[in-house]
Amino acid sequence: MTVTRWEPLKDLMALQERMNRFFEETFSRGPQEAEAGAWLPPVDILERGEEIILKMEVPEVDQNDIDIKVEGNILIIKGERRLEEETKTEDYHKLERPYGSFSRSFSLPNTIEPGKVKASYKDGMLRLTLPKKEETKPKQIKVEVGE
Repeated sequence: MTVTRWEPLKDLMALQERMNRFFEETFSRGPQEAEAGAWLPPVDILERGEEIILKMEVPEVDQNDIDIKVEGNILIIKGERRLEEETKTEDYHKLERPYGSFSRSFSLPNTIEPGKVKASYKDGMLRLTLPKKEETKPKQIKVEVGE
């Protein structure tokens, strides 16, 4: 039987190398390697008083290429950012920004009035205002002095 010396530092370094390789292969793919429809525009969602506001960055997306629907309690936003037609992909030296279709879905709470959702688009920012239902808004109760 052969005695093998255990080197925990060497094993730890090998594990770190495998983890680094895994993360590089998984997360460092450039947009040119991304699958069609893999673009997910960033979103901020905040609650302000009697409404919820959703802001989505969609620069260089034509307003007519954005489709917003509410189906049941799901808000669906779809769109597409296209390459400039007169420019070919081969002409680019570097192409880091994602292009193509995107689709984002959000579950709406029961407190939202789906028929009153409003959308606006300015400077590449899509803004949706989701008003709360009247019965879910907080009500102020006045305390009266008894005699």
